[in-house]
Amino acid sequence: MEYEATIGLEIHAELKTKTKMFCDCLNNSEEKTPNKNVCPVCLGHPGTLPVINLQAVENVIKVGLALGSQITEFSKFDRKNYFYPDLPKGYQISQYDKPLCQGGKLKLFLSDNEEESKKEIQITRIHLEEDTGKLIHPADGKSTLIDFNRAGVPLMELVTEPVIHSGREARWFAQGLQILLKNLGVSSADMEKGQMRCEVNISLRPKGEAKLGTKVEVKNLNSFKAVERAIDYEIKRQSEILEKGEKIVQETRGWDPLKEITYSQRIKEEAQDYRYFPEPDLPPLHLYSQTKEGGLFNLEELKKNLPELPWEKKYRLIRTYQIPFAGANIIIQDEKLLTFFEEAVRFLSQKSVSDLSKGVLLIYNYLITDILGLKEKNNLSWNDIKLTPENFANLINYLLNNKITSRVTKNILEEIITTNESADELIQERGLEQVSESSSLLPIIEKVINSNDKAVADYKKGKETAIQFLVGQCMAQLKGAGNPQELEKLIREKMSR
Repeated sequence: MEYEATIGLEIHAELKTKTKMFCDCLNNSEEKTPNKNVCPVCLGHPGTLPVINLQAVENVIKVGLALGSQITEFSKFDRKNYFYPDLPKGYQISQYDKPLCQGGKLKLFLSDNEEESKKEIQITRIHLEEDTGKLIHPADGKSTLIDFNRAGVPLMELVTEPVIHSGREARWFAQGLQILLKNLGVSSADMEKGQMRCEVNISLRPKGEAKLGTKVEVKNLNSFKAVERAIDYEIKRQSEILEKGEKIVQETRGWDPLKEITYSQRIKEEAQDYRYFPEPDLPPLHLYSQTKEGGLFNLEELKKNLPELPWEKKYRLIRTYQIPFAGANIIIQDEKLLTFFEEAVRFLSQKSVSDLSKGVLLIYNYLITDILGLKEKNNLSWNDIKLTPENFANLINYLLNNKITSRVTKNILEEIITTNESADELIQERGLEQVSESSSLLPIIEKVINSNDKAVADYKKGKETAIQFLVGQCMAQLKGAGNPQELEKLIREKMSR
């Protein structure tokens, strides 16, 4: 039988604010000294009162506006009651029936497939709560320590509708949301640092059936790779259980990244009763007014001041620069890469170039293939890359005007990426401008032909690959500065005599 997976995501993201959600402790979950950024409020001492961090509220509203959510006019906070060691109050201040944002959608704009990238994932809600502390388990296994630095950090939770059908779609959604959060400046959303965490709910049903299957939750996935592979594994695992005629157990499972399998953590016979009730120590929030009088925020002003959104950037890049669909996806995922690209194009456009569109594509190709390749190969950060967009544009201009070869361009890039030595000066000092004149090329060709009898014999026997070998030998003699097309032509003429 063929089964269809139905997947919903719950994504938590720590918000960028100076202080925590309900007190004035520093919001710095990366603090290495345990229990440094704590106070009686975030530790839940008796008699303390929370105060709402309005910057955190504004951050969530911005996300909602970007995703087309309905912003709740009157919102409130609630107590979510459960007992766990990393929860100092014995309850969590969260939101229940009046979240800040309801509805909305996000397209899977990071898909390299143009049709798939148009699919919209509906959002159920986006709400605001406080984060918990962090449990630390020493290697001796005899104790558990608690660091409350993270307790009380503003935490946004986004819940999707169960409309995702594969691990790949879930990854695109989560990556797209991460880019949006960074783009809006509301969260660093670094999954490796725990600033963004994903939980997935997966169920299977026979294809064509309307009723959803039994839900399994996989918690605390800390990478996009883990999100995709955990879902794919669960689909396979649940399919095999159903094929045997057995029932899926409703449970919470964890993910083992080394074995790439999920494992049972606890059985969930029924939904947990968190005994939500309105937070008595916090007033309701009048976020905005339909009549434009009163309210904490001016939604029209917030919306007007939103930056260019990631999917808008993508289609602008494709439309303006005619770069490939998949390439635009790479560029919009790195703000520094995007800035470098557009600055290099701007500098190139200021020069006298015969074909700017071709120059733009050269900038794109060398940036994506060579600069990013060197960055990854040598484990460089953008701070390590000293090459400026202007110097890069100068180098591309030489190539565009056939003054240097592709090989010379690659060699110079490798040399100046971390030094920013002048491309102009290196080319002039080393005599790297492309040599096309017959008078300069013929002595080199003569020397190479006389030194490679076997390749010459192979060519005369009809082996075309021999000609490329001879061209390569000439290019080596010329330090990459020879015109390869002219060299091939002259070698063929020389050996046909």
